[in-house]
Amino acid sequence: MFKVGDNAVYPAHGVAIIKRIEEKDVGGKKKRFYVLQVVDNQMTIMVPTDNVASVGLREIISTKEVKQVYDILKERNVKIDQTTWNRRYREYMEKIKTGSIFEIAEVLRNLFLLRHSKDLSFGERKMLDQAKHLLVKEISLAKKSKEELIEQEIQTIFAS
Repeated sequence: MFKVGDNAVYPAHGVAIIKRIEEKDVGGKKKRFYVLQVVDNQMTIMVPTDNVASVGLREIISTKEVKQVYDILKERNVKIDQTTWNRRYREYMEKIKTGSIFEIAEVLRNLFLLRHSKDLSFGERKMLDQAKHLLVKEISLAKKSKEELIEQEIQTIFAS
């Protein structure tokens, strides 16, 4: 599925580069692994090539999917969960952990909208920043555009 040098998205960590493909002996059986390096923090992750789907490793989204993400961000007719902040935090963290760009976009949108009606908890503010960062990084690669421009586009969506 992936080859050395490809960009991939690892759930909750964001964009990573496939550095190499290794074969290791695990329990007496040879297994192939993708060795990823997360772009943001240089963390190295090994993912068995036969577990790609179960861990949620995926390709960068297409430009068509970028439009879908922007449509999610623009949606204003949504019901924001008014439960306690810690329950909301857990629900949103689960969405971020899926690695789905669309779920992450929902989290960002909901936190932005919630911020207009009440103060966000410290955890929610950090999560808003994390969701925005994950989106900006991936969309900038998908559109082959600078991160600063993508961040401006997102700010413009929320300013309207």
